Amino acid sequence: MFGFKDRQTVSAIETGVRRVTASELLLAVDKLNVSLDYFTDPFRVDGEGLFSWRQRDAGRSELAQYEQTAARWIGAYRALAGQVGQKGPLIRPTLGLTKSSSLEEAVEDGERFVAEFELGAVPAQRLATVMQERLGILVLIVDAYQGISGAACRLPELDVALIARGEVAGRRNFDLAHELFHILTWDAMPPQRVEDASDFGSDRVEKLADSFAATVLMPKTSLKQFGDWGQMDRDSLIARLNAASSELEVTSSALKWRLVSLGQLTKAQARALPEAAFRNNGRKSELEPPPLFSRPFMEVLAAAIDQGHVSVRRVATLVGLPIEDLAELFATHGIDHAIEL
Repeated sequence: MFGFKDRQTVSAIETGVRRVTASELLLAVDKLNVSLDYFTDPFRVDGEGLFSWRQRDAGRSELAQYEQTAARWIGAYRALAGQVGQKGPLIRPTLGLTKSSSLEEAVEDGERFVAEFELGAVPAQRLATVMQERLGILVLIVDAYQGISGAACRLPELDVALIARGEVAGRRNFDLAHELFHILTWDAMPPQRVEDASDFGSDRVEKLADSFAATVLMPKTSLKQFGDWGQMDRDSLIARLNAASSELEVTSSALKWRLVSLGQLTKAQARALPEAAFRNNGRKSELEPPPLFSRPFMEVLAAAIDQGHVSVRRVATLVGLPIEDLAELFATHGIDHAIEL
């Protein structure tokens, strides 16, 4: 196609020994039917990123379109983090679980995770920090299309969890712990590209992920403080479930079924409780959503601007904000960065 006399020339290009000329690059664009930035844009992750989407009735075309947007954020972080001197983890962490593991083993690993990473009495508050600072997993809080609640993404040198900030706080935290499981078990149990978040318990891997996530957010040590649950009338039980869930930053429904798994409530007791009583954990309104993206992500963008690796305009386009609002986003994450137009 290129008119080369031998295959060694192609090999030299592929391995970086030989550069392509401008005319060869344009020929590749034409013959391979791709855009020029397919070859020149370092923010692209074509063919490298594997996604597993957690969604409810999201359209496939919308999901594919949103995946392209998410891939741009991830690709930008990967490229710019290296340019500003940030290195990923030397060793990729994993859990020793497989599809043949029992739910009890997933629960045991969840309890160990809480203890070994010192998540404290309310694990939801420290989980994202531990994932980013201790495990090297990038967490991005995003405005997602309707029906998308989150995703895990794996690149050869980077793991990412995306969480829709439009979900209630308890749901966001559960999705984060759920995606953590997929990231830590990706090689042994590659997750489905599209997972139905409303289809509970139909898939073995998802059962393991849910058991691990529930344990990480609601470990036995955190539940002890609330005392006995079995000998309470219905109204008192509902009130305590809502209060405890708000304190642990989980949903009341998740706490209810966690107590069932621990034998502190029966299935009959759980099913007798009206779901309407648990909406927003009994509150009249939901809390304000967290800021977009995450501090580590925004720190890399700020450093890249300061060091001249990327323009302010390109960063604003990347995050989908007017330039005037970019400084406010930095400030929201505690990053003092003056935007110069």
